Amino acid sequence: MARTAPHAEGMSWTDPDCPVARTLDLVGDRWSLLIIRDAMDGARAFTDFQHRTGIARNILTDRLRRLVERNVFERQTASTGRRQNYVLTEAGRDLFAVIVAARQWGERHAFAPAETHSVLVDESGLPLPELRPVDANGRPVDVDTTFVLHEH
Repeated sequence: MARTAPHAEGMSWTDPDCPVARTLDLVGDRWSLLIIRDAMDGARAFTDFQHRTGIARNILTDRLRRLVERNVFERQTASTGRRQNYVLTEAGRDLFAVIVAARQWGERHAFAPAETHSVLVDESGLPLPELRPVDANGRPVDVDTTFVLHEH
C-alpha cells in the first residue's frame, strides 16, 4: 500500500514519478543536508546549528521550518522550557544512509590522498565499511546491473 506523506501535499515536484527527485525536492539543498548531518551528530538547538554550520539566521530559520513541515524534524520544548529543540523524526533518521553515502563519496572523491578529513566511526572506534548496494540475494549491484522499473 502506498503511503502519502501529509507534508508532501501542495509540493511542486521536479519529477513527480522519481523518488530521487522527490527526495532532493524535500531535503536536497546544501544547508538542509548540513543541518541534518549536524542533528545526527548531536545538534538540537538553533544556536547549535548556527555555530556548527555558520549559516545566516534567516536561512537557518527557513530551513528548520521547512524540515519540520516536511516531517524530517519535530520541535520539542527543551527541559528548561525556554527554547525549542529540533529532533530528527523517524523519516529524518532514515536519512542516515544518505548522509553516510555522501560522506563516503566525499572521502573518495573530494579530498587529495593525504588530505586530512573527519572520519565517521562505529561504537568501537572503527571506520564504517564502505556502503555498497546489494541485490535480493546479497550480491553487489551497480549502474550496469540495475534498471528503473516504472510502475503504473
